[in-house]
Amino acid sequence: MLADSKRKPRFRDPERTRERLLQAAFQEVFRSGFQSASIDTILAGTNVSKGALYHHFDSKEDLGLAIIEEIVAEMTRDRWARPLERSKDKDPIDALIGVVQAIPARPRDVRNGCPLVNLAQEMSLLDEQFRKRLERIFHGWQEGIAMALRRGQYQGTVRRDLVPEETASFLIAMVDGYEVMAKNAQDAKVWNMGIKNIVGWLNSLRASGNRKRG
Repeated sequence: MLADSKRKPRFRDPERTRERLLQAAFQEVFRSGFQSASIDTILAGTNVSKGALYHHFDSKEDLGLAIIEEIVAEMTRDRWARPLERSKDKDPIDALIGVVQAIPARPRDVRNGCPLVNLAQEMSLLDEQFRKRLERIFHGWQEGIAMALRRGQYQGTVRRDLVPEETASFLIAMVDGYEVMAKNAQDAKVWNMGIKNIVGWLNSLRASGNRKRG
């Protein structure tokens, strides 16, 4: 019987390779910032060749934009938009408090800060494409909160004197501000204090007659 001298073809999974590169790049950018992120470090973490990387991403900038759109934007939607969408039948203030209290506050979560804020601070003045894509994430985040507040006004559970878009922007500013302060202090207690203060402020948005203690 003749032996088959041909090797079986090696199946490749380009989508899986791309996802591995994207995740490794995100971790490197999260640790070091986009400008200092090392392509060699990304490749070493994935055992993928430089040629394969540039097959999937035309440049380091293209890789950075993919991180924003496919990872950072999804993280923001998972943390805010989707929980609020699933909570349509709940009091919007209770839903927002639940979202805020669910934000990770472990020391390892505080150490590097928020990926969205980090990239906005680093890249907004340096690259217009980065700025525009980050702006879209902030806008979507703001609109998701504003929609929940408008729903609460319609239901009579949120104060009518509020402007939902402005209130949403203020909430985002508080969340991002406390995340930056906690990162600077390298202390999760700063973020926990921030959660307490944000929850207290959110409770103040309830319509009269719908106030809750605590």
